[in-house]
Amino acid sequence: MNEKFERLIERAEQLIGRIEAVLPRPMGAPDWNASVAFRYRKRAGGHGWLEPVRHVAQMRLVDLQEIDGQKAKIQRNTQQFVQGLPANNVLLTGARGTGKSSLVKACLNEYAPHGLRLIEVDKADLVDLPDIVDVVAGRPERFVVFCDDLSFEDGEAGYKALKSILDGSVSAASQNVLIYATSNRRHLLPEYMKENLSYTHTADGEVHPGEVVEEKISLSERFGLWVSFYPFSQDEYLAIVGQWLASFGVSPEDIETARPQALVWALERGSRSGRVAYQFARDYAGSHGVQG
Repeated sequence: MNEKFERLIERAEQLIGRIEAVLPRPMGAPDWNASVAFRYRKRAGGHGWLEPVRHVAQMRLVDLQEIDGQKAKIQRNTQQFVQGLPANNVLLTGARGTGKSSLVKACLNEYAPHGLRLIEVDKADLVDLPDIVDVVAGRPERFVVFCDDLSFEDGEAGYKALKSILDGSVSAASQNVLIYATSNRRHLLPEYMKENLSYTHTADGEVHPGEVVEEKISLSERFGLWVSFYPFSQDEYLAIVGQWLASFGVSPEDIETARPQALVWALERGSRSGRVAYQFARDYAGSHGVQG
């Protein structure tokens, strides 16, 4: 009898353990001294945690060329934020490879000594933003929640979660958290030709978008600061190539010699972006035995 009872207790404990494993539980705080950047991770079971980034990209603001206007806006907003002054959530949009995400990483390195921290969150995990905000609320650091290459399809859960945390939730956003997002789309949702039919025209010539278009615009409008990036001209591209080659230790004479090769590289890639310039510089420096 006792043996049967003990087996029953053991099975009950195993069952309780399995149930506890799938029940939602509060997200624990990481070791905040382990890094200046963290990445939100989530298991299939639904439990999320903040993982310290061991090797943070060593991007500097001075490394980013030909985007001085955009750099000034982001730097000013970030500086206000770390100083405890009012600052805006930021949406960086435009051509691929023009420095959007690099600028966010460079700002982290610039202002980390002043208390700035970064939490990278994938689009699929934006539904957990309220939990992340709860973990960092009350901390002395200032946190940028960073979502790279952000865009949504109709009906995605993360869309409404982000919309609520930006503006419109019953609970106020934490004063030590901002959202920085990059996207190739200004309005973050796909737009279709048929939606243009929903626009209405008034007698005095005003144009009013329909409900579907209004909904797609509303998320972008919740970002207080929009920063646009544009494709580089040939001269701008070559200037960026020169800057990256110099950072790898290539001599001025060799940089001048490398210009035609840099143009061919861009032609083969179909893009004169900052990313392509950096990739060419790495290839050139490596193939010519420059250690960097």
